[in-house]
Amino acid sequence: MPATPRNRTVQRLQPFASTIFAEMTALAVRHDAINLGQGFPDTDGPASMLDAARRAIADGLNQYPPGPGMPVLRQAVAADRLARYGLDHDPDSEVLVTVGATEAISAAILGLVEPGEEVVLIEPYYDSYAASVALAGAVRRSVPLARSGTKFVVDLDALRAAITPKTRMLVINTPHNPTGTVFTPEEIAAVAELACEHDLLVLSDEVYEHLVFDGRTHTALATLPGMYERTVSVSSAAKTFNVTGWKIGWACGPAELIDAVRTAKQYMSFVGGGPFQPAVAHALSHEQQWVKELRDSLQAKRDVLYDALVASGLEVHSGGGTYYLCADITAIGERDGIDFCRRLPERIGVAAVPVSVFTDHPQPWNPLVRFAFCKQDHVLEEAARRLRTLGEPGS
Repeated sequence: MPATPRNRTVQRLQPFASTIFAEMTALAVRHDAINLGQGFPDTDGPASMLDAARRAIADGLNQYPPGPGMPVLRQAVAADRLARYGLDHDPDSEVLVTVGATEAISAAILGLVEPGEEVVLIEPYYDSYAASVALAGAVRRSVPLARSGTKFVVDLDALRAAITPKTRMLVINTPHNPTGTVFTPEEIAAVAELACEHDLLVLSDEVYEHLVFDGRTHTALATLPGMYERTVSVSSAAKTFNVTGWKIGWACGPAELIDAVRTAKQYMSFVGGGPFQPAVAHALSHEQQWVKELRDSLQAKRDVLYDALVASGLEVHSGGGTYYLCADITAIGERDGIDFCRRLPERIGVAAVPVSVFTDHPQPWNPLVRFAFCKQDHVLEEAARRLRTLGEPGS
């Protein structure tokens, strides 16, 4: 008899061998359910951007682009951040194109954090953060968001208490995945003060920077006093222009930090997405109206999902930005979000993800479930119809 295969994955990466997204997507396929679990849109980005990509392929831009990214895209990113935030990045030394924001995050942690140093995360957190900390051989410390009514807020006292002499980096994500929270300017300012007081590096994940609702605005952390020189800001085209499959991201910051990110990045993927880079540059320069219309449409979709979740008897949290709403399932007699999500595709034909899997302290988060609303109107309306049946007897 052949021996049972052993798991040869190094110990520090074994907890990350599978993801909740793979499990819930498989359940959605098995039960022909509407997948509101994984956060990707089901419509394309602006037509002129797609045409620019086709032209780039036809014109022969199909070999390795420059390691730091094509100059046209680095210049467009720098111009965009200058126009919106007043941040003046040198496109040659302070902007790095990456294979999506996920690579930028991993490369920043690998390039800037030594083994044994601490990285502070705010939980719940995007799952790649913890894996990247493990890859670096660093120590993860996490601080939970606090509930304030149906909103989430930064627990500044807990954040302050989590910082030790070994802390090297703080990871901030706003607009926040998975909760949809948009941190207030006051919260951002308080985080900045802590970073300066303790001389911390900050990785600022801003991939949803354009997707804020109800008149809110996104505050770029690097604009605050003392923060430019210590912040690596990460964003991407994925959520801004509905091209999650293109994997075009970027990191911006002072040259000495971006040099460190580049050093790690060049041995991960080297380069990626050559013909997509000029297309994204075109979109950043010419498609801001399209982005505004996307934001307005997503706000309307959020309202459709919100109304359905409330009608089903769930308590809905946050919703200030991103693709996501979180709902507390306690009111309908449920307690375990993982079990609820595993049963939901067969039960009503909708898939979601439990928030507790994005935390180090799952117990307080067990009743929370995340739903994505970045779907076509008819798909979302059918999902809303199915969700409303949760409140019906026998559902």
